[in-house]
Amino acid sequence: MKIFIGYVSLSGNTEEMANILKNTLLSIGCEVDMESLETVEVQSLLDYDCIFIGTYTWGDGDLPYEVEDFYNELLEYHLTGQNAACFGSGDHAYPKFCAAVDTFYQQLNQCGCNVYPESLKIELDPQTEDEIRQCEKFAQSVYEWVLQKKVMNQGAKQSFL
Repeated sequence: MKIFIGYVSLSGNTEEMANILKNTLLSIGCEVDMESLETVEVQSLLDYDCIFIGTYTWGDGDLPYEVEDFYNELLEYHLTGQNAACFGSGDHAYPKFCAAVDTFYQQLNQCGCNVYPESLKIELDPQTEDEIRQCEKFAQSVYEWVLQKKVMNQGAKQSFL
């Protein structure tokens, strides 16, 4: 399975999450490309079986300025049927914990993506064993979800023929 992990990280927290996701997916045999969202061309996302989008939340729930162009470009492309999942780090000291993750989730839905129903949100960086396991479990769950969708789609194609 070919996976893309795109992220933006100011303090390194979301990047650390991305690395845990990447290592988990590599360990189960996925081909994984990882890149900062600041340099990603949206149309390249169509080359993947699943995309993971990770972001930190700026201020009182805003998208980081580094991803505003990427975020806006998403609506310019036909992403219907693309599998996606969202993750990010946040700080409960702010009124809207990880709100940028929710903003990306909604945007990907609006673009027609099949978005994994749960997002991964971690306070600051994944330091504890439990937080690291949450990241690993999220990667595994998304992987299994995409596999299930592929099997269902193949079954539907065969019954159509």
